[in-house]
Amino acid sequence: GPTGTGKTLIARSLAKFLKVPFTIADATVLTEAGYVGEDVENILVRLYQASGFNAEKTEHGIIYIDEIDKISRKDGNASITRDVSGEGVQQGLLKILEGTIANIPPKGGRKHPEQSFVHIDTSHILFICGGAFDGLEKIISRRIGKNNIGFDGEKIFVDEKSDEIFRNAQPGDLMSYGLIPELVGRIPVVAALQSLDEATLLSILTDPKNALTKQYQKLLKMDGVKLRFEKGALKAAVKIAVERKTGARALRSIFEKAMLDVMYDIPSMSEIVEVVVTAETINNGKKPKLITKPNSKKSA
Repeated sequence: GPTGTGKTLIARSLAKFLKVPFTIADATVLTEAGYVGEDVENILVRLYQASGFNAEKTEHGIIYIDEIDKISRKDGNASITRDVSGEGVQQGLLKILEGTIANIPPKGGRKHPEQSFVHIDTSHILFICGGAFDGLEKIISRRIGKNNIGFDGEKIFVDEKSDEIFRNAQPGDLMSYGLIPELVGRIPVVAALQSLDEATLLSILTDPKNALTKQYQKLLKMDGVKLRFEKGALKAAVKIAVERKTGARALRSIFEKAMLDVMYDIPSMSEIVEVVVTAETINNGKKPKLITKPNSKKSA
């Protein structure tokens, strides 16, 4: 799914709910064994450390491999030269994903003959691989449109910019993208996430117990100041976030820009009792309304 749609959050929430060890591995730093970079087995070392060095707990943990799309082959054909950070990593992941007894150094790093190893059975570890897969929509739309050429072909409109197109992804599309067939075969379930719409982003801003707006309200409350966000301000922020196409991550930068000066000034302004963030604050960079104590001179 697209960036900022909650792929990592889903995996982390799942581990928290099940109360099992969880770790996030970045696929972009992995290299084939014997080359500079992190070995594939270092993923298991991180999970082992996250479980409190308990081998039994490690064997029932969850590993989220992020940016899996970044280790794809640069084209659909097998490379003539060794692709140590792309296809080589995919091949290194095969046995771990399928289930094997891996020998890992307890403290990580490179293996050497004199150190003791911990044996980890990966058969019951849940591997979740995530990525934005930018460009996959073009491969899917090409495949869907190819079968409908000619006078007798059924005309189907294929909108490659729509999030719905990821729902039509098939193993062949992932192979065309650059994942090797053996890896695709070991990841049987493919789930597509859609970009967050305005209603969902608005919910993210207000509903969770640690929502972004509540965080800012808590910070200003420490200085004895009430913070209020007008409905128009929230909708304006959501509209900008949708235009930026970076998902929920855009909300943080939008509000940080709007609140920066206020959060810096408020501790030294004892007469202020309430701050109101308006739509103009978000859209035009206008300063939020400042409401003073009744006996103080009004300011805005």
